[in-house]
Amino acid sequence: KFILTKYTIYVTNQRMYIVGSNSRESVFRILEIDLTNPNTLTIMEDNVYFTRNEIMEVLNGIEDSSEGGLTKKLTAVGLLGFIKFTKHYYLLVVTRRKEVAVLGSHEIYHIDETELIPVTNNLKVPEKKSTEARLVQTFLNIDLNKTFYFSYSYDLTNSLQTNMIRNKRQSLRMNGKTELSMVFEFNERFMWNCALLEPVFQCFDKVYDWFQPIIHGFIDQVKMSVFQIQVYITLIARRSHRFAGARFFKRGVNDDGDVANEVETEQIVCDMLTSSFHDPTAGFYNNSRYTSFVQHRGSIPLSWSQETAPNIRMTKPPIEMNVIDPFYTKAALHFNNLFERYGTPIQVLNLIKQREKTPRETKLLDAFNNCVEYLNQFLPKEKKLDYVSWDMSRAAKSRTQDVIKWLEKYSEETLTKTGFFHNGKTISDTKLQEGVCRTNCVDCLDRTNTAQFVIGKRALGHQLHALGIIEEKYLEYDSDVTNILTEMFHDHGDTIALQYGGSHLVNTLQTYRKINQWSSHSRDIIESVKRFYSNSFVDAQRQEAINLFLGNYVFASDKPMLWELNTDYYLHNRKNISELNGSNSYTHWYNDSYLVNRKESLKSLWETTIQNKYIMELQERGLLVVKIDPYVGCFENYWNIKYGSRNFVSLNELFEFKMNST
Repeated sequence: KFILTKYTIYVTNQRMYIVGSNSRESVFRILEIDLTNPNTLTIMEDNVYFTRNEIMEVLNGIEDSSEGGLTKKLTAVGLLGFIKFTKHYYLLVVTRRKEVAVLGSHEIYHIDETELIPVTNNLKVPEKKSTEARLVQTFLNIDLNKTFYFSYSYDLTNSLQTNMIRNKRQSLRMNGKTELSMVFEFNERFMWNCALLEPVFQCFDKVYDWFQPIIHGFIDQVKMSVFQIQVYITLIARRSHRFAGARFFKRGVNDDGDVANEVETEQIVCDMLTSSFHDPTAGFYNNSRYTSFVQHRGSIPLSWSQETAPNIRMTKPPIEMNVIDPFYTKAALHFNNLFERYGTPIQVLNLIKQREKTPRETKLLDAFNNCVEYLNQFLPKEKKLDYVSWDMSRAAKSRTQDVIKWLEKYSEETLTKTGFFHNGKTISDTKLQEGVCRTNCVDCLDRTNTAQFVIGKRALGHQLHALGIIEEKYLEYDSDVTNILTEMFHDHGDTIALQYGGSHLVNTLQTYRKINQWSSHSRDIIESVKRFYSNSFVDAQRQEAINLFLGNYVFASDKPMLWELNTDYYLHNRKNISELNGSNSYTHWYNDSYLVNRKESLKSLWETTIQNKYIMELQERGLLVVKIDPYVGCFENYWNIKYGSRNFVSLNELFEFKMNST
């Protein structure tokens, strides 16, 4: 398996050639694209590997045989997919990247610059007011140079737990799959360029040999030293592309159970005694120095909205309940999906207000309480949704309540119930996180981020304790490690707030710790004004760009233009009302297989896989360690990926040396 990291694009009168190479530029492959038929995307890939001399001969041959010769167009570091508007296809490529994290020796990059390349040999610049030009400009309004990430060799769309268990199972032949392309099952929910890759899948199979899935959200990594031990803390926020959009345009839940502003936040803690996921004694994917903890945020899963009329500008539009569903079918789909992804228990922390002079958030409170009560009556006793509703805003204003103290207590209870992932040297001693904490307020921004920080801080103490780095599980506030985690979650919250609400966080951890500086109130006012401006003037354009980029809107000559739509409701909900008739039972709304204890299920599968009981006995007694062998094509030589032989590498310029640290 050779990982392609560089793509040189050449064109002739009739063809586009993409020459991909590995980091050492010792192995090359060619992708050929037909330019003569703009209406159809034709891609040819013969799966042949070339040496440097061989690829030069091939390119020279193409140049000699092509009328007009062979022209180099550009060099890219990533391929994201194709899109077509009214005329021909365009190829979206990454031209600049920046390393932002490293996990198990896998480098993770932020996209710094992209380019949209027309796939045609008859290019005519569209008129400024033409539909083609307007669609192109709308597409480019998605700023791919901010908070989009990818990796050549690590699956960012899944959690560390999913990735490690999948690789362990594959190495032990427990998946029943042999081809590498079947092993890497990317989570489509968090893959923002899945619509761009659809035309590619129709042309050839080995799409991910060439194209990189991208996620949208936030990634940060810091290094801290604890008694001379180097510890990496990595924060990854994955934003779902389903029911995605700007704050007042996307509220609640759609017909498929997908909620607005859905973000999965993963906190990975590891020490650098061994940087790889592999262990030199226990085998591949058995490094026991990796831990992770996952949290979830998302809008309240009911049908509600906050409409902003063009002629009326207000910072807090009234909340309206759109559909009253006594069976809560959309919420049932949402929670069933959480069961599928995370298992049980599902901790639901609802932070909206419980008392208001003019009912606003309280409209949602009663409805959400009734929703959970209805759904819980059909679940087994030990699998019920663990629902807690707490007015965080009121508690913050009270002189008798301590917000942080309450959240600390809740966080410890959550960690006790769900646990966290701790990779083991075997499948049997690997600890899984079962269940997740789902936090929400109205926007799922300010209050939610503070709650997630406190839960993450508590989890960090457990993770460091599990790694044997600290003796106590509790971390003090204002310590170096807590301060650096505070900074990470502040940046994390700001980024999510900018993506969804159009401004930074209004209320931060300092607000709820009641240690705000004198200037904080003016800052809060400024951020509120920014959100108002964004909601009033920018969000509509942003929503159009998102709908176009994600493939929710596809141009058709017999349909209204994107900017002519009065609402995008039908772009995010089921097209045919008859599809609703196939929904699950109103009482047995969950899938029984999703409620199974995952640890026991995995252990049972492991025991049935090992044929020799004697080997199992020796392993349990610690007399034998069953190594996990690498499956065919699982990775390229580590040094080939990390250090390019043709590049000058200065240790002081490596990402690990420049990383933010204590």
